[in-house]
Amino acid sequence: MELIFKIMGIGLITCIAALIVKPVRSDFAMIISMVGGIVILIMVLSSISGVLSLVGSLANKTGLNGNLIAVVFKIIGVGYLTEFTASLCADTGNGGLGDKILLGGKIIILVMSLPIVTSILNIVMELLPT
Repeated sequence: MELIFKIMGIGLITCIAALIVKPVRSDFAMIISMVGGIVILIMVLSSISGVLSLVGSLANKTGLNGNLIAVVFKIIGVGYLTEFTASLCADTGNGGLGDKILLGGKIIILVMSLPIVTSILNIVMELLPT
């Protein structure tokens, strides 16, 4: 809970600083926004290690394939990083580039999800009577 207040504080400070600087130097305002976003991203990434260890222990207890769980987390990471990068592009006035980054991220997610789809299809095929 404490982390969200820190993130909100950094976000608000970044927005206010960018608004103050923008009339004088719009290029610095863009840099301030990007740095604030990167700081928030680093703060969030540092808190993910606990979640990963918890999911790993749950996977060991349930006997789930660790490779498939790793793929799911990679897919989630690609989605978040793609959205973050596209938002940065939109903030800098390059919305078209951000849209192309989102499309690329979606295609990568599709390709990365193929092993999961294959595993599900194999399970379904084993359940069907021959």
